Amino acid sequence: MGFSRVEDTHFPKNRYIRVQDKLMDLTIPKVMGIVNLTPDSFFSESRKQNDSFLLNEIEKMIVDGADFIDIGGYSTRPKAENVSEAEEIERVLEPLQKIRKAFPSVPISLDTFRGTVAEIGFNEGVDIINDISGFQYDKSMLSTLEKIKLPYILMHVQADKKNMHKTEENDLIFREMIQYFSQKIHLLNERGLTDIIVDPGFGFSKTLEQNYQLLDQLDLFHLLDRPLLAGFSRKSMIYKKLETSPEEALNGTTILNTRAILKGASILRVHDVKAAKEVITLTRLS
Repeated sequence: MGFSRVEDTHFPKNRYIRVQDKLMDLTIPKVMGIVNLTPDSFFSESRKQNDSFLLNEIEKMIVDGADFIDIGGYSTRPKAENVSEAEEIERVLEPLQKIRKAFPSVPISLDTFRGTVAEIGFNEGVDIINDISGFQYDKSMLSTLEKIKLPYILMHVQADKKNMHKTEENDLIFREMIQYFSQKIHLLNERGLTDIIVDPGFGFSKTLEQNYQLLDQLDLFHLLDRPLLAGFSRKSMIYKKLETSPEEALNGTTILNTRAILKGASILRVHDVKAAKEVITLTRLS
């Protein structure tokens, strides 16, 4: 008796999003390649500052099988300095234009919590908004989302931006997260947004133990009936546990990505696209 394929199990039926006016089937998991347009990303090799280097790295991600490219100009690593809206736009706008010109058909996700930046991205051809804040850090984000109607990645995080990495013991964290997501999905639905991807926010507002508890419970988030995104790539929940560094955390990332796919994650957000695609290929074997 063989094992069932991941997509044939009890996971939710609502695993499609509309991208570039086409329905994207997420029953086969997808990979989102991370491109940081910041000078201080926690993983040094992900910082793409030079234009030719940026485009070459994105081309490599696409060749390796990236289904999305996720770009961002605001570092959310612990102890990162605040960046003004003007500086975030400056970091993102020109690279975005060059990426869209060089790769007109690749779906682009814009990692921002600011409504103005999201709208600029929409005007420049961005396909998805990836908001770490759950539209909590900028009052204009929700109205912007209603206006641009792009697929939206809804992440769990503390309501106060200054405390996005603050952790505390909480035995009810899963229950509180389900309430958080349910309320926000309802608000988005009221604004006409239905293409919503849920991101538990691994590494944000959670202790090391809570991160692994939530990974164990990842399949329970399917009761929200939305595709799930898992973002562990080279994060501290891996390298602190292994007492190493982000640069040495690829193997740990691969292991957690495997666990996430087996629990029904639809998207892996990663620095290392080829390794993630291999995870998906091998976990889908009968």
